Amino acid sequence: MHIEPGLLAQGKLMFANAAAVAVLAAHAPALLKKPALWLRTALAAVFFSVLMQSFHMKAGPSELHLIGAMPMYLLLGYLPTLFGFAAGLLLQGLLFEPQDLVHLAVNALSLIVPLMVVHHTMGSAAAQRLGRIVRLDAAYYAGVTLMVGFWLALGEQATALSDWAMFAASYVSVAALEPVFTFGLVRLAATVREQAWARACLDERLTAAA
Repeated sequence: MHIEPGLLAQGKLMFANAAAVAVLAAHAPALLKKPALWLRTALAAVFFSVLMQSFHMKAGPSELHLIGAMPMYLLLGYLPTLFGFAAGLLLQGLLFEPQDLVHLAVNALSLIVPLMVVHHTMGSAAAQRLGRIVRLDAAYYAGVTLMVGFWLALGEQATALSDWAMFAASYVSVAALEPVFTFGLVRLAATVREQAWARACLDERLTAAA
């Protein structure tokens, strides 16, 4: 999902910046009204940054990263995950990859837009079953690869369709492995949901589950 610096012209970067600010601003009131979500946003940002830093490799015209979208979404909730993506990318840029800050909005939108689509069309309700998690993951990573294709299509240099297909195919392994990881974390979290720290850190839908 990583878009290399220099691919997009300044005007297109300004469009991405404005779009990212608009998306975050639209969701900010709901986040600010619930202080409990602030801790979860911080946890999402750190979790995402650790995964991003733990594994990344070149894949066609972009990079393959561990994202951990569904663990964050199902355990921490929609808003913490949405803002956690933006905060995590900012943290990643400040600490490890300062050259990527120029594409902060581009990379954030590549993760946030698919999350919004999944949340508003499929939702996370009853996502305790592995089959449901697999469908959520498949839809999300399909969205991520399409977003990368969108940015590549806007690039100043033409990118071959086969190169984008190579990138898309690389995420098949992530989409295959992450549901098992997510399922394990969700089941583990369910065993501690009655504890006070879990109620503070985890999404209310999980801690209130029967």
